[in-house]
Amino acid sequence: MFLYICNLYKQSSKYFNDDAHFGRQRLNSLNSLLIKLCTTIPQKFGVTEDMIKPFLEGKTMTQAIDGKKLFIVDLAILEDCPTKREDLVMTCPLALFYFNDDKHLMPIAIQLFQKKGPSNPVFLPSDHEYTWMSAKMWYSLADSTFHQALTHLNYTHLMMEGISVATKRNLALPHPILKLLDPHFLYLMAINSLALVALINRGGIIDSTSNAGIDGHFHIMKESMSFWKLDLHGTLPKDLQERGYVFDQSVLTGAYHMRDDALLLYDAIKTYVEKYVLLYYSTESSLTADYELQNWGAELVKSRNDGGVGILGVPGNGKFKTTDQLVLTLTAIIYTCSVGHAAANFPQYDEYGAPFNYPYYLSGVPPKDKSPVTKATILKTIPNKDVLLQMMTVTKVLSEKATKSLGDFEKQFIVDPKAVKVVEEFRQTLRERKNIFYFKFK
Repeated sequence: MFLYICNLYKQSSKYFNDDAHFGRQRLNSLNSLLIKLCTTIPQKFGVTEDMIKPFLEGKTMTQAIDGKKLFIVDLAILEDCPTKREDLVMTCPLALFYFNDDKHLMPIAIQLFQKKGPSNPVFLPSDHEYTWMSAKMWYSLADSTFHQALTHLNYTHLMMEGISVATKRNLALPHPILKLLDPHFLYLMAINSLALVALINRGGIIDSTSNAGIDGHFHIMKESMSFWKLDLHGTLPKDLQERGYVFDQSVLTGAYHMRDDALLLYDAIKTYVEKYVLLYYSTESSLTADYELQNWGAELVKSRNDGGVGILGVPGNGKFKTTDQLVLTLTAIIYTCSVGHAAANFPQYDEYGAPFNYPYYLSGVPPKDKSPVTKATILKTIPNKDVLLQMMTVTKVLSEKATKSLGDFEKQFIVDPKAVKVVEEFRQTLRERKNIFYFKFK
């Protein structure tokens, strides 16, 4: 009855145990920027060619790698992640995927912990049905924890709030860059303030519906700040390139819609930012002479212990000398606040709403050998009704769209006529992109 009232996404409830659906989650769902092109099998991953040979459609492992058909996810950041209770477990898996001739990304091997060994086997699609299902669920536990802690909460909420604070501290109200950025920070601080007392507080919803709990989530966030870079992880084309397949349309053709569609939106945002920035910074000297902007850049990179945002990878280390450096920074911020947040937030109920589909809380222990797992064991691992309904309710609420779309700003700060023209051009580009998406998925 509750599923009916909340209108649970049919694919999640019907196809949760389908391997092709599991692969689609890696490409076009909440965590679509984790998967990498596999060029070699890591030493810590116990998978062998003999294990995966039946799933490679007659190819050798070398042929699959050379043909850019093998992909990998490594959730090593979750190793040593604390859990809220000693009887709960957090996995830190590696998973191997094969892009088959039917254009489906199929999981072909899952290892649930980082150190290979007899008690940490590689699970395969040929294993007992519920053993393989259990491995996928314990993999998804790690994936969902990464999603909530980093992809959603840290990168699109908390980190962007830090940038918002730095923006308001350093840029006066008439400053053109504040007028450009401020519409994308709308409601951010209010939402985060509410989250601190209801979602991410001790004993709150995240703490009670996850294995990691609040301590685990903040542990992962702290770890991520040592490697996340704005000019890499926050810059979509660079991030895709780093993972092996940014502009090569022969890789994952017809399957990686997140890549293809997000690049169109990233390009639209970048063009908009370029046109806008050049209105106010026609020379490098005008850029370097803007002390408000330079102070803003300095605060972005200043360590958090010293009162800064502590972001790595800001071009010029926050000392903007070229418009290209400023454009990249502004594009990354706007993209993350808009497209990045939409991708990480709005499909939440579609995924979390079905307990087997994308579990965030699992009881018991993951399988440690290839013994058949029973349906009864599977049922014992999923949350009880109270935890499940709490998770379904909050993700249903979070998934509701309560703001206007990109470009259709609730508050219009840009009133300079020449800049207004740039905004209108941006909106027209977005309308054209929307038509592309409409006919693509019609």
